[in-house]
Amino acid sequence: MAGIYVHIPFCKSKCSYCDFASFPDKLCFAESYMACVYREMAMRESELKNYVFDTLYIGGGTPSVIDEKYIAMLVAAVGKHFKLSPDAEITIEMNPGTVSSGKIALYEKSGINRFSVGLQSAVDSQLEDIGRVHNLKDFLNCAKLLKGKNFNADVMLGLKNQTCADVEKTITVAAEAGASHISMYALSVEDGTPIYTDYLNGELPDSDEVAAMYAAGTGKLAELGFERYEVSNFCKKGAESRHNLNYWRRGEYIGFGVSASSCINNVRFTNTFDLDEYFKCILSGHLAVKDREEIDKTGQEEEFIMLALRTSRGLDLKEFEKLFNENFLDKYAIALQKVTGYIEVNDGFLKIKDRFLFIQNSIIVEFLQAV
Repeated sequence: MAGIYVHIPFCKSKCSYCDFASFPDKLCFAESYMACVYREMAMRESELKNYVFDTLYIGGGTPSVIDEKYIAMLVAAVGKHFKLSPDAEITIEMNPGTVSSGKIALYEKSGINRFSVGLQSAVDSQLEDIGRVHNLKDFLNCAKLLKGKNFNADVMLGLKNQTCADVEKTITVAAEAGASHISMYALSVEDGTPIYTDYLNGELPDSDEVAAMYAAGTGKLAELGFERYEVSNFCKKGAESRHNLNYWRRGEYIGFGVSASSCINNVRFTNTFDLDEYFKCILSGHLAVKDREEIDKTGQEEEFIMLALRTSRGLDLKEFEKLFNENFLDKYAIALQKVTGYIEVNDGFLKIKDRFLFIQNSIIVEFLQAV
């Protein structure tokens, strides 16, 4: 399984928590940027001619903020330069404040069959506080346009003045609006973002409060028929994100555009985060790769463990032995003793018990220290 990611770095305004490569003041460069993305794809075509890609994910930024014709041209360019499987999952991220019936119709006509909508919260004051350009009404209108379609809703935990009841309300709103997949993740506060000041001032919920929100959220999701398949991702039966599953199973993927990351043949590389530099590289006939790292066997093993234990499926013991020529339970016997109350082994899989998934980092680190 292999996937394609395309980064669209434009948005209406930058959210207070955003640390991604996004440029609210450079939307006028969208046409030139997309032309460079198409050219970058052409430059990669020959090296990827033997790959069949199962997923295409268009993220950002806010892909839905640019003219929809560029998105249609993008999907066409992918089909021209690469082999997409007949049933490929093609996802686009959308902000509810930037969609229309015309946009969604053209998205579908171009082949997009999955939509990821940034709800974050069903409380308007919280949306306003983090700088979102939409409100609850916008989300509900967006959901009406997506009625009967395959769509995800993002829910954020740890916002200022947020309560467990707010989280439960947001999840209920998303589910009742028709979302078949809900991503629920904790706010990540990065130095240099506007929200970092709130963090320094102690105005954001602490880790215990966020953990309580997560517990409340998982309870509500289960009540509404959503199954957790990764620490932050829940869905109705059969509605898992195939693109994200590929990441968690250490599949290969190629990224296009500013800041896009790739992993091909155990080599990780990332494009420049600088928009001007990206333009200069592509227009001069050079790839815009900034960092490149070949992953050795130890690194591969670390990634396999870390990613597998994030999922409810867990770590496939037979697959581990096939890949690394070692018995996991023997090699990590000491680490297993340290976390024995937090894990379980069933049907050839080692997994973190459901109730401890939210603290999976502190469990996984015991294995990583023993690699």
